[in-house]
Amino acid sequence: MTDFTKQTIILENHRARLEPLEEKHFIPLWEIAKQEELWEFTTAKINSEAAFRRYVDTALQEMKDGLSYVWAIFDKEQNKYGGCTRYGNISLLHKRVEIGWTWYDPSLQRTGLNRNCKLLLLSYGFEELQLNRIELRTSHLNLKSQKAIEGIGATKEGILRQHMIAENGFVRDTVYFGMIKQEWPEIKERIFNK
Repeated sequence: MTDFTKQTIILENHRARLEPLEEKHFIPLWEIAKQEELWEFTTAKINSEAAFRRYVDTALQEMKDGLSYVWAIFDKEQNKYGGCTRYGNISLLHKRVEIGWTWYDPSLQRTGLNRNCKLLLLSYGFEELQLNRIELRTSHLNLKSQKAIEGIGATKEGILRQHMIAENGFVRDTVYFGMIKQEWPEIKERIFNK
């Protein structure tokens, strides 16, 4: 598998444009990230501009190191940035990534933006990168996220107990979901080509 992490990858459809995260995205994304409700179920607790600065700097460093590929999400319908997402836990050897670290402006949730972003990420992963597996995970408490992940056709594979410790000390159980390349054509037709 070719190392895609050093390429400039822009993914786009009629609704969304995913742009590789750069310093220029800091200010528009900070305007969204300052809404504390976005971080309720995450291990990162963004409660200040300095905390968001650390979050972005870590994401940019992970991109340099080939550990993650992070995108700023531009909502073409609303003509504004709407959030952030990434491929993380990249394993080129095993042809596997995790889609996650995803957050959207609350005003854009349940508007179709997430589904369009997931279509871009899943299509690119399975069709261009020829991945064997794409994973998604969320907190056991985040029922809204679990429902959304199931809604895009991912299979709930289990719960990792006491899996992560959030910045505030909360110990989280993590619900794992997955999708494999053999399932993608049917899921794409059934879920995304409506």
